[in-house]
Amino acid sequence: MKKYYIILGALQSFTALGAIPAGLGYLLDTSGKGMGVTTEMLSESPLNSFLLPGLFLLIVNGFANALGAYLSFIRNKIAGHMGLILGILLTLWIIIQVAWITMSSFLQPLFLVIGLTNIFLSWRILKNKSMIIP
Repeated sequence: MKKYYIILGALQSFTALGAIPAGLGYLLDTSGKGMGVTTEMLSESPLNSFLLPGLFLLIVNGFANALGAYLSFIRNKIAGHMGLILGILLTLWIIIQVAWITMSSFLQPLFLVIGLTNIFLSWRILKNKSMIIP
């Protein structure tokens, strides 16, 4: 059981370490030019700048995953629930991103696998604690 918490925390840390600088980059230049992209990527989406993606990256995929990692490493009683929510959000983030801007980076399938792995690990943590409905 301890290994699930450690792996979950490591994946959440990895996600946060990638998302925080990216989120800041998009917030500092919402045109995306500073990050090597343009708003033309968003033409198939309801967005016209990288403001909302930058906020989501920074707050949810960044800071929330950093908090989730901390909770996982200390094996807090809500770590499984938080991991499940963050895994679902990361998975949805990638699916929506690919639907709107197509597959544009190897990071998209990587983070899809990380999101799905977070869901699986969190489910195992919750199942082992009998805190999830079978």
